[in-house]
Amino acid sequence: MKRLTAIVALCCLILPLGVKAQFVISDIRVEGLQRISAGTVFNYLPVEVGERVEPDRYPDLLRALFRTGFFTDVRLRREGDVLIITVVERPSISNIDITGNKDISDDDLTKALTQVGLAEGQVFDRSLLDRMEVELQRQYFARGKYAMRIESSVTDGPRNTVAVALSISEGEVARIKQIRIIGNQAFSEKELLKTLELTTPNWMSWLTKRDRYSKPKLTADLETLRSFYLDRGYLKFSVDSTQVSITPDRRDIYVTVNVSEGEQYTVTDVQLAGDLPVTEQDLAPLISIQPGQIFSRTQATESAQRISDRLGDDGYAFANVNLVPDLNEETKQVALTLFVDPGRRVYVRRINFAGNTRTYDEVMRREMRQMEGAWFSTTNVDRSRIRLERLGYFDEVNVETPPVPGVTDQVDVNYSVTERASGSVTLGAGFSQASGAVLNASVSQDNFLGTGKRVSFSFNNSDVNRIYSFGYTNPYYTIDGVSRGFNVFYRTTDAAEANLSDYDLDRYGADVTYGIPLSEFSTLRAGLGIENTKVKTNSGTPARIFAILAQQGSDEFLNFESRLSWSYDTRNKAVFADRGMLNRLSTDVAVPGSDWEYYKVSLLHQSYIPLIKDWTLSLGGEVGVGDGYGDSNDIPFYENYFAGGVRSVRGFKSNTLGPRDPITDDPIGGSLKTIGSVQLFMPPPFGAGLGQIRLETFLDFGNVFDQPSDFDYGEIRYSAGVGVQWLSPFGPLSISYAYPLNSKKDDELEPVQFTFGTAF
Repeated sequence: MKRLTAIVALCCLILPLGVKAQFVISDIRVEGLQRISAGTVFNYLPVEVGERVEPDRYPDLLRALFRTGFFTDVRLRREGDVLIITVVERPSISNIDITGNKDISDDDLTKALTQVGLAEGQVFDRSLLDRMEVELQRQYFARGKYAMRIESSVTDGPRNTVAVALSISEGEVARIKQIRIIGNQAFSEKELLKTLELTTPNWMSWLTKRDRYSKPKLTADLETLRSFYLDRGYLKFSVDSTQVSITPDRRDIYVTVNVSEGEQYTVTDVQLAGDLPVTEQDLAPLISIQPGQIFSRTQATESAQRISDRLGDDGYAFANVNLVPDLNEETKQVALTLFVDPGRRVYVRRINFAGNTRTYDEVMRREMRQMEGAWFSTTNVDRSRIRLERLGYFDEVNVETPPVPGVTDQVDVNYSVTERASGSVTLGAGFSQASGAVLNASVSQDNFLGTGKRVSFSFNNSDVNRIYSFGYTNPYYTIDGVSRGFNVFYRTTDAAEANLSDYDLDRYGADVTYGIPLSEFSTLRAGLGIENTKVKTNSGTPARIFAILAQQGSDEFLNFESRLSWSYDTRNKAVFADRGMLNRLSTDVAVPGSDWEYYKVSLLHQSYIPLIKDWTLSLGGEVGVGDGYGDSNDIPFYENYFAGGVRSVRGFKSNTLGPRDPITDDPIGGSLKTIGSVQLFMPPPFGAGLGQIRLETFLDFGNVFDQPSDFDYGEIRYSAGVGVQWLSPFGPLSISYAYPLNSKKDDELEPVQFTFGTAF
């Protein structure tokens, strides 16, 4: 404004004397225009033809034209009754060239420049460029790049244009040379530093980059430090000050945090107060913090949240539970009161869906556990969201519960989804160390025409198997959620390629399966099938197999199979689950009248225990046992259990653990399988690919035994290692490195194992 006033004053001083007298404008002419039209000037000009102009209005005319930002100079003069305006236009930007930027992309920089008015074709304003340089510097500083430099140049071009060039030297991220915590007494500095995300350089810094300073990370670490103390009873802990200094070369950062610990407080009493629509006896078990314990903010907050969720299940969707501490400074004790404000009890007016452009509303609505017209339930709303996620039709599912306008006791439940392509035509290739090269083609539609039904045809060709199959499944064959599926298949197997004995199998058959929900988490599945298996032998086939076939009296077997399984599944996701468990008990029986009468029973358990954010502990195991009955003494040799490889005990070659042929030394499997695994899943560094990539460390163990009576703890094999799993755009990829802990002389080892293009 000061600059504008000075320009107007200067212009007034140099106005020709003739324009200082008042007159009636008969015409207005604008001189000096190049790109801007005269009409644009007239639109901003606060006078028009036929209007009388007083001398005191001349500054207003100049101000109006300068405010447009189009001109660097404006002059007024009069010729008779004609007002003549002479202008000098600001140059326009013909080109913007940006070089040297890596952290911030060209697109992001161009977008930011456009937002402030610096874009090709726009009027150039040097002050905007100066402000943009300051903003860019601030953004790079936030990334820890304090040595960055920006050089800008403006080059005049033809026809009153300029070319703007930005040369950015980003420099290196400043690294933390030292972190000091001053004022701590109860805990050592070393212990406190372990809780922080920022750290000084170490041998892992090249990967974790935790030694790179940034202000947001420091702020988060100070909150982590505060939480550490509050969870250990230091209610009056405070961060008094923080000093961050940088060396003259802007490469090293020194951080000093001054704290006051205060005294440690213990809990003397925990009470519930306020309006309790649920009995205190029902709420008391939800409170984890108890008298006599050292105060913990986490426990207190979690207790309040559990009470709020419990009230939410009874329709109190907007319940608030506030923690009110009463400190006793002398005794260093605290009495806690959980004050409950349930709010109004509400019920659900409508359940709405958005984003489902292909999936029928009915397909989503049948997964709802929260009903319209019923009292609102936090558990049912969240469970409905999980069931939508588990369908596999959506990349993302979000839920909102807005109040109904005009009333106080109703809410709507709005689910918004992002659909994924549930149908696919796939031609692909992959490689598995268990199956060799894999070629596959499939046409599948998990959500056929938006009805939720699955239709698929697939072809799979590998060194081990060639499979043709057609399947159809209706997950809601009945309105009660009973599913029905059909499957027809033809499969050939080269056992020698799977590290087994030298023989081939030709198998074809069909089956039908029904799934009957017993509860929200339990399902009973029952199926019937028919399968024909032909064993093809050759000169390399072991004598043991010839003897078995001779005993059975044939090399081709027609079996009628009955399958029954019960599962209890509380996992929150079907893929990359991070909480819940899966228990499954299943039986396969070749019913009387089959050419080979046998049964197999297996029990599987998998649990996922969340630890800290995005870190999950998984415990799992499986036991399988089989035997023959009637005229059959054992299960078919081609139905034996096998172990070793990426899906059982990693580090040992696929299918090589367990009994071996005494003559050929080929693995022959057995009728008892015992395998287990302890896995720790963790996110990739910096959250890159979160939800699609996860890292793991694991301990695998197990083996296969000829008969259940042959089980021997001493024969259990163990391995430990690390791995990565990736749901890549080209198919699932699993890579692991395992070190066998107790291998024996005849074991076949394979430390590095991977699969690509097949499910894991």
